[in-house]
Amino acid sequence: MSQKSRISSIINTQQLSESITNFPTFDLAQLNIEETLDFELPTNLRLGHLAERVVSGLIKSSSNFNLLHENVQLIENKTTIGELDFIVKNLESGEIIHFELAYKFYLLDPSLSQNQINNWIGPNRRDSLIEKLEKLKSKQFPLLHHDCTQDTLSDLKVNNLSQSLCFLISLFVPHEFKENLTPEFAKAVKGYYADYATFQKMHNASKYYFLPHKKEWGIDPSENERWMTFEEINEELTFSIAEKQSPLIWQKEGSTFSELFVVWWG
Repeated sequence: MSQKSRISSIINTQQLSESITNFPTFDLAQLNIEETLDFELPTNLRLGHLAERVVSGLIKSSSNFNLLHENVQLIENKTTIGELDFIVKNLESGEIIHFELAYKFYLLDPSLSQNQINNWIGPNRRDSLIEKLEKLKSKQFPLLHHDCTQDTLSDLKVNNLSQSLCFLISLFVPHEFKENLTPEFAKAVKGYYADYATFQKMHNASKYYFLPHKKEWGIDPSENERWMTFEEINEELTFSIAEKQSPLIWQKEGSTFSELFVVWWG
């Protein structure tokens, strides 16, 4: 995958608005970026850190924001108590903003509750949207006002900073899901998920597949050039399921591309 594809995927990912998160939104669309971007990205980073590097590059390439600080380590009594993602300055308004970045993939489990916001979980059921929002509220954003933060950011008056959230999200619904989603969630749906037995039944000879590495998640499947048969991916797929890992799969059928998770818990 090209670095340009990785950058483009971040730019084009849907962002959750304040109506869902209850935090003001730092919208990447407000960055004035004129040229087509293709900057260098490290190859050894995990997905979340890779997304941070992309967003950092976008801010640095913009004409209306300055990046003042990023990945600010907060240390108290020689112990790291947390990190602030970005401190930026809006050159048009003069506003200085602390914003946190989240880049997440969630699957809808309608059985969890009657409220959709409670039903978005990680592919391996280890995390959830509602837990992430609560962590941001109770732990992450309050760090700005911790006693050690003013010493760390001595060039700023931290109490004058505003705070925002850039929550990039890709959502997946159950195979043949028929219920209605709220518009905010519906626009972020990228595909569906199914258990292994259902995935097998959906296969036909016209379909080809690719199992992207996690650092490639979010890239448009049409960018992929190497496709494999079901038999060629099946060993890796069954191993992942046995290890209780739910892989993302890119699928090609004719000129149609799609993406889905095959889950171990279905």
